[in-house]
Amino acid sequence: MCAILGVLNSNIDHNLFKEMLDLMKNRGKDSTGYYFNKNVSLGHKRLAIRDLKNGSQPMFFKNYIIVYNGEVYNSEEIKNDLLNKGYTFSTTSDTEVILKGYAEYKKKILNKLEGIFAFAIYNKKTKELFLARDRFGVKPLFYSKIKKKFIFSSMIRPILKSKLVRPILTKKELANLLALGPSRKSGSGVFKDIYELRPAHYLIYKKGRIKIKRYWKLKSKKCTDSFDEAKDKVYNLVTSSIKRQMVSDTRIATLLSGGLDSSIISAICAINSKDNLTTYSIDYEDNSKYFKKNNFTVSEDKKYIELMSKTFNTNHKYKTINQKDVVKLLDDTLFLRDYPGMTDIDSSLYWFSKEISKDYKVILSGEVADEIFGGYPWFYKDELNNIFPWINNIEYRQKLINKNININLEKTIKKEYKRMIKELNRKDRKNKYKRLFYINMTHFMTTLLDRKDRMTMGATIEARVPFADTKLIEYLWNLPFSYKYKNNQEKYLLREAFKGVIPDEILYRKKNPYPKTHHPYFLNEVKILLKSRLKNNNLSKIFNIDEINILLDDNTDYVIPWFGQLMTKPQLIAYLYQFDLWIEKYNIEIKI
Repeated sequence: MCAILGVLNSNIDHNLFKEMLDLMKNRGKDSTGYYFNKNVSLGHKRLAIRDLKNGSQPMFFKNYIIVYNGEVYNSEEIKNDLLNKGYTFSTTSDTEVILKGYAEYKKKILNKLEGIFAFAIYNKKTKELFLARDRFGVKPLFYSKIKKKFIFSSMIRPILKSKLVRPILTKKELANLLALGPSRKSGSGVFKDIYELRPAHYLIYKKGRIKIKRYWKLKSKKCTDSFDEAKDKVYNLVTSSIKRQMVSDTRIATLLSGGLDSSIISAICAINSKDNLTTYSIDYEDNSKYFKKNNFTVSEDKKYIELMSKTFNTNHKYKTINQKDVVKLLDDTLFLRDYPGMTDIDSSLYWFSKEISKDYKVILSGEVADEIFGGYPWFYKDELNNIFPWINNIEYRQKLINKNININLEKTIKKEYKRMIKELNRKDRKNKYKRLFYINMTHFMTTLLDRKDRMTMGATIEARVPFADTKLIEYLWNLPFSYKYKNNQEKYLLREAFKGVIPDEILYRKKNPYPKTHHPYFLNEVKILLKSRLKNNNLSKIFNIDEINILLDDNTDYVIPWFGQLMTKPQLIAYLYQFDLWIEKYNIEIKI
């Protein structure tokens, strides 16, 4: 895992370029590499996971230079193909495999890669730049083109640091952020003239021109497998993905919440580990004291974690974050994201990752399973099946906006939904579950994957997500939803596939989300923080301050759904605090 940076057609000052790269130093502290010539500057921060001694970047082969962030899990298969074609290798890193694979196959190498990646390859002879991103957007990649100058980066802040682009928030981007936040419009880089290369796309930059194409998409075909056949295939696909992602030249650990997804990953890793597997869990100080059941969070995790750890003899480490750190790290996590995020959900994961990074560089985590196996209530409860079902408060969001700003959030959200659904063929557009699957994959899933990458890499740790596997997701796309939800049980297919592998108490446990704080301290502190920042008048340019004051003055314990089950009233207040801090610290110019 690493950070990549590049500037083309600009004689950027080398010291400035190094400062830009240093803004991403937490993404890779093991080594730093540069390549400079008259018109090209490339930079790399490395977190060494594979071939610790010889995998430094930029890496060179003939006329090609690569900077790469990620992990390719089938690199040995591709390497063997290239060996048969006469290529030789001087390292055991997957970087060299991608570089020589590109030399042989050009853009078609993307069809062969299975993993999480964002990379850039520059051809010194043709002066062509090739950028590519993994299929599900696990690894970030942003770019900007100003006249003939081109810049790309793993994060937004280095692009702003270059001074080639100013932090301008347009009315259009503001509308998208207010309607979808803390997620983003697909392809948006938040600021004017900054864009995100979408998952499963590549970009070619040559002679001042950009060409972007999609290299992978889901394909529909008739399902002929019975439930039992599907169950066996899912077991094999999931198990195979987990075992592939255990490959590392450093030790690995897993996150274990005691839920279905993390327990499956931990079980397979424990079974296939030579030594006792180390597992980690997180909770908040005094959370059990203030825990309240709701429709989403139905039970606490500890007894299920203990059962899993005992069953598979794992070396389990409990980590408990105190409430002061949850609040204190809100500032740090804003800068790791480059825009307002998921507040306590972010700061706790960042703290958790820093604790793990004291002993491990690689962890496996259970993200994506709910999106592809239909684990969320909106998959099986029609009353929750809105356009973006995790955003069911558009009227309240609109109410929070300054009445002098002509922004229609309902129109904005519908426009983004239609744009995404148009990418499906006509038959799939008519299928409710295909629409839900796709919109979850392109927006909710990418938001959670982005969060996991930013917070773990901010702590210099690599998070792998075995459920984000191409063959698995392609297979599940064509299964009937009746396989996934049965007997009032979400993720029924996944549960049945791993029956007998993990304890029944966990196998049939009701889904719980990632833990958030229930402590009143957090709510009280973020109220104080937001009140102190209202004096700046930054928020008044965008938000209805009267409504914010109503929110702050109300002492009732009511739930304002802001983003799925993860963000309610305390998180909304913290989000508004981050929004104000963001405007100030990034010197944002608002053009509305």
